[in-house]
Amino acid sequence: MSGAQPGMALADDGFPFGMEMTLDALPQPGSKRVPDLDIGDHGETVLELWCKGGKGQFSVAGNSIVFIAGQIEDRNCPAARAQADDELIAALSAVTNWKRQGDLIIFIGPKTLRFRLNTN
Repeated sequence: MSGAQPGMALADDGFPFGMEMTLDALPQPGSKRVPDLDIGDHGETVLELWCKGGKGQFSVAGNSIVFIAGQIEDRNCPAARAQADDELIAALSAVTNWKRQGDLIIFIGPKTLRFRLNTN
């Protein structure tokens, strides 16, 4: 019997719906910002990237995941940060699987992305 619906968190090791996570990376030169994702209870996501920001949607079924970017604001970003933002959005859009190791969320695709849950 398969009563679980895609996107339902079944245990503490499930997908972190309703939580915020920060990319496991250093800030860009000249900035203190590091991209973060604020994921709602139904996968709706607010992205704050190196410079740009916007919305997206995660759909999760087991360890499979799909991310679809929504409207992204340009915010007159310097070229290097805009390119880093575009690359991060492309990498998120290409992920196919995810796994959780404690407070670390790993998105797996052509490029592996590591995010830390903001637990403070």
